[in-house]
Amino acid sequence: MRHLLSLFDLSTEEIQAVFTLARSLKTQYKKGVREAILPGRMLALLFEKPSLRTRVSFEAGFAHLGGNSMYLGDDVGWGHRESPADFSRVLTQYVDVIACRAKSHKRVRELADYATCPIINALTDQFHPCQALADLFTLAERHENRLDGLKFVFVGDANNVARSLAIACAKLGVRFTLAAPSDYQFDMAFLKQLETAIPDLELHVTTNPKKAVFDADAIYTDVWASMGQESEREERLAAFSPYQVNSRLMASAPASALFMHCLPARRGEEVTDTVIDSSQSIVVSQAANRMHAQKGLIIWLLKHV
Repeated sequence: MRHLLSLFDLSTEEIQAVFTLARSLKTQYKKGVREAILPGRMLALLFEKPSLRTRVSFEAGFAHLGGNSMYLGDDVGWGHRESPADFSRVLTQYVDVIACRAKSHKRVRELADYATCPIINALTDQFHPCQALADLFTLAERHENRLDGLKFVFVGDANNVARSLAIACAKLGVRFTLAAPSDYQFDMAFLKQLETAIPDLELHVTTNPKKAVFDADAIYTDVWASMGQESEREERLAAFSPYQVNSRLMASAPASALFMHCLPARRGEEVTDTVIDSSQSIVVSQAANRMHAQKGLIIWLLKHV
């Protein structure tokens, strides 16, 4: 049985297999075909944080596959009414797969430790693998399903999304650059883990966003203060103001460079309207592909139960 707690859990070939499934399912979807591949199966959405794209894409996608889903919030008592072991062992008797959106990555690891069905990390403080899968799937679509050798630039905080994108890019042969203030770059523990897992990765870190994007194929940003970082908001606004993705920064990149964002965006902060609403922006395609990539992932995981 396999889980997806981070993209360290999948090999390059396995990510490509998920993409192949996702492409096939998306092609069928666009033709109006919703084949009930998983009739009678049940997906549990165990969420500690609010969600639009993650929740709806999982629920809709699983319904397309012929299954049912249930949303589980604070009322189920996860983490405070019984032990993690008891909770996981019982819940996984009722469902076939769990998508978990948690405040702490430790919580998802504990869930997986005692689970008897696949666990999918639907966002933690450390990683957001489903977002990164959809993002690289979307970028591949724009390059005739080719990723090797492309340059991907993340401008902003080295957060859970940035970590997941760095892993995905390294595994798929994409050159990854992080442009961030020195206090908000990848920590040494993550860099060591990344280098150990993928020795031949091509990753660069800089404090200069203009130099970072000059040969970029994709320019990505995210909010400067994520959920749970509200107390740091003013400090982060000051630190990241030179890292706004605006028309001036995009002008330093090739005209073919695509703009990406995981959404929701704080327009006027990390990105301007002129960029996110431009013809270079593919943010809506990214959001749409969350559903297709996750459908491919679920089918792949259930084949390995």
